[in-house]
Amino acid sequence: MRYDWLWLYAAVEPATGHCVCLYLPALNHESFQCFIDHLQSLYPEDLVILVQDNARAHCSAKVRWSKQMAPLYLPPYSPQLYPVERWFEVLRGALSNRVFETRAALETALRDVLQAFRNAPDRLARLTGFGWWLQALET
Repeated sequence: MRYDWLWLYAAVEPATGHCVCLYLPALNHESFQCFIDHLQSLYPEDLVILVQDNARAHCSAKVRWSKQMAPLYLPPYSPQLYPVERWFEVLRGALSNRVFETRAALETALRDVLQAFRNAPDRLARLTGFGWWLQALET
């Protein structure tokens, strides 16, 4: 058996449900750099605080952060605090126990699930907008 891997890099703004997603070939600092560079290009004038877990790729000293973007690391082993993790639970539920013959088939299935959230950002905001996150954004 042969596996072809695909990583979904995603960010969501919990107050609005606006999201940014990229499929990338690896979970490493190079792919993560590509994602944060893309995210920054979408919001060049905004301060972006990227809440993230402590994955090795996220914490790499090789990652370059712009002045308009800052990481906010969550405590280790605390996925319940990570807003995007609630979204990933839904994605995993929609795609689990299925076999995809090709990576393209997986991408299509994933795109369909993601599109449902892009078309209804209020649904994504309800899913990821923890009350205490929203309160912190207001202050």
